[in-house]
This record gives sequence, structure tokens and C-alpha cells, in this order.
Amino acid sequence: MSASGRERPQFTRPLTSVEICAGAGGQAVGLHNAGFDHLALVEWDPHAVGTLRANVGGWPGWDEERIGALEPMDVKEFLTSKVRENLGVGEGKLDLLAGGVPCPPFSLAGKRLGKDDERDLFPDALKIIEDFMPRAVMIENVRGILEPPEVFIDYRRDILGELRDLGYVVPEIDRNWSAAEQDRAMRKVWRRIDASNFGVPQLRPRAILVVIHKDEVDSAGAGFVWPSKIKGKQATVLEELAASMEARCRKYWTKNMHGERAKPGQRTGKDVFQEWLSKASKAAELGRGIAPTLVGGSKKHGGADLGPTRAKRAWEALGVDGMGVANDPEKCDPERDLFRPAGPMLTVEQAALIQGFPPDWKFQGRKTAQYRQVGNAFPPPVAEAIGRAIAAVLRSEHRSELLGEYELDSSDSASDVPQSEQMTLPVSGRPPASSAPPPVNRRSDLVRAGV
Repeated sequence: MSASGRERPQFTRPLTSVEICAGAGGQAVGLHNAGFDHLALVEWDPHAVGTLRANVGGWPGWDEERIGALEPMDVKEFLTSKVRENLGVGEGKLDLLAGGVPCPPFSLAGKRLGKDDERDLFPDALKIIEDFMPRAVMIENVRGILEPPEVFIDYRRDILGELRDLGYVVPEIDRNWSAAEQDRAMRKVWRRIDASNFGVPQLRPRAILVVIHKDEVDSAGAGFVWPSKIKGKQATVLEELAASMEARCRKYWTKNMHGERAKPGQRTGKDVFQEWLSKASKAAELGRGIAPTLVGGSKKHGGADLGPTRAKRAWEALGVDGMGVANDPEKCDPERDLFRPAGPMLTVEQAALIQGFPPDWKFQGRKTAQYRQVGNAFPPPVAEAIGRAIAAVLRSEHRSELLGEYELDSSDSASDVPQSEQMTLPVSGRPPASSAPPPVNRRSDLVRAGV
């Protein structure tokens, strides 16, 4: 059973997947829960690879030998690696190629260099797709690649053109249309998904690209349908953290910030918990019970915290101090970690719960490295929802079983996305929507951008 409480689908012939840029396994957890068996997980960060090694034991096919062979690898080297050679998967035999390509080239908070950023791995992803020719493709990225549409509309159209040439079902898009019109057409296969609609108590909008090979749509007779939300009420920080927050505070229930028995009038661990509970409950009652987007941050910058000033204010309204990350409970410094004026800081484990990871997923490395893995992850419940929708095409006889707990969007395009959000950042230097794009050669442009 998955962390969501849903039974993992079982198919007569298992669905297979290869995942690039796997990170600490957020997408992998979700796809595993959706019924996909991973043949390979490709990730370059040593700490994240350590996390994968520590957790995937027991997954189908992941015995000690395969786990031991899981080493950091650059995606650019995957096709010529022994890992690819030993897979023995021929063209058209893989069910799903998935991955979360690096965010910085498209981040609202960065320089937004797109294809001119050396960290852009879309061209390498296209090479891997061409090598495997999987039945389905799922690529996740930050919403900045979609919003505002005029910034990367030409690049996105080129990527979709490459996928169309490879035989994937992609809408026809006229380059002479406005950026808004092109974006609307692209939403059939590439759209923004908000994690808060899928049982994750966090905003976290992501850009998801899903394409199905035309042979699968023709043979199954049913195309991909986007899940729009999970049925039931929205998850909140209050519900997700209540048990762990009480457990952390109970160790100091009658003690003060120094870990000593509290004197009359001194703030106790019980007071800390009751103050947090009051703030988190009030936020939930006002419909503000979901957290701002967790951010992983860059290795080039300082220690971990919960984001920019605006995000920290939102966390404070939820009873959490966002100035840093708390030590694990067994290493708790009560004055630093719990007895702060704004409220307790989150532990890595609590941040992972906010991200939708199962409670037993163990992150490797020191605290800051662990938190960055959490903050950069794709929420597993969102990956599970999209994975189930893909599986519903590839195993159409299980469609109702796979998608029964989701509301579906069967329209051609998503409705206009909301513009107000706690983490919205200004974007400067946008090209005008009416600018005529220069002629491009799709293949050479994309390859040049990433090599």
C-alpha cells in the first residue's frame, strides 16, 4: 500500500520505467505507487543517490546487486554507459521515460537563460527518448517554463515539434498564433499542476509534460486525460504536522528553553505546542492552511531556510519559524529548534511530510544536504496522480480502478491558471508577445543548447 493509502496497482505484465534526474526519489516514489517498476534511476548528486540506495530496497527488481551498482551519473553520459547497455531494453519496449530536468534555466528566481543555460538537459532528454522510443514520456520542471508564456513559447514549440517527429501525439501549433494561443493549445500535453490539489499541503506549482506515442493511443482507443485534483478535502499543514509537532514538544512538556524544569511563568514545551496549534488551526479555518512552496536552494548559497521573506511570513502565520531548519529530534537544541518567538522550525522529516514523502523515506547526508533534496523534490502524490493517468492509457482495462479517486479534466486545455500566490516573483526583461520568432532548425537548436 502506498503512503496515500491506495493500493499499488498490480498488472499481469508490469509497467516499466526509466527515470533521469531522479533526485531523492520524489517522482520515483509516486510512479512506483502508480504501478511502474523502475529499471534504472539516473542521478548525479551523491547525497541523492545515497538516499535512493537507502530506500528502494524491496522495490521490484531492486536487489542488493542493483542497489550496489547505483552510482552518481551525469545524464549526458547515460546512453553510452554500462547501465544503459545492461538494461537490454530495445526500441519501443520501455513503457515510460520520466524525469525532472534541472530547474535553474527556467526558474522565475534566476536569469531564465533557457536553452542558453548549460544546465538545460531537455536536448539530452530528447536523445534518450529517441533511443528508447518509450510508449509514454513524462517530464517535470518548474512552472517558470510555462509562465508567462511568451518567455519560452518558441523553445517549448520546438521541443513538441521534436516529439511529434518521433511519433508522439502532440497538438498542431501555428507559430503565427499569439503566445497565449500557442500556450492554450499546448495545455493538452504540457500544463501547470498545483500540488495542493493532490493531497499535498503546499502550493508548489509544477510544469508537467506528458506525451503518448501514437501507436498506444491508436491501439488503446483512449487518450491521456489529465487528473485535475484528488477527491476529498484539501490537506493542511495542521493535519500533516500535528502528530510530529506534538511528539517534538512533549520531550519538553514541562521544561523551559534550556531543557530544565520550567519555573512559574516560563514558557514550556506544552506552551510551544499550544501556540503552534492555535496558529495552524486559525490558518486552516481561514482557508490558508497550505504552506508556501518549499525551496531547495543552491549549493552556492548559505544554509537551508524556508524561502524568501514573503514565504517566511506565510510560514509564521502557520506557527513555523522559517529562518532555518531544525535538528533531528534526537539532536534537538530546544532554544534554537523549538522555543523561537515565531514558533518551532521544521525538521527535515517534517519538511518531507509537507512535500508528500512517506514517513519512512530516509534522506542521506548532513542536514542541509537532506533539506535541499526535500526542497528540490517532485511531490510523490502528484507524480502518482500523473503516473496513474499514464497507466490508464497503457493499461486501459484498469482505467476506472486507476483513476477512480481523481477528478478528471477532459477538456482540450486547462482553464486559466490563478495568478495570485504566496511565492509569485516579478519577472523582468520579457520579450513582447507580438515579437515574430526567427526561423529555427529544431534539432540543431536543441542539441546546440545542451551540448
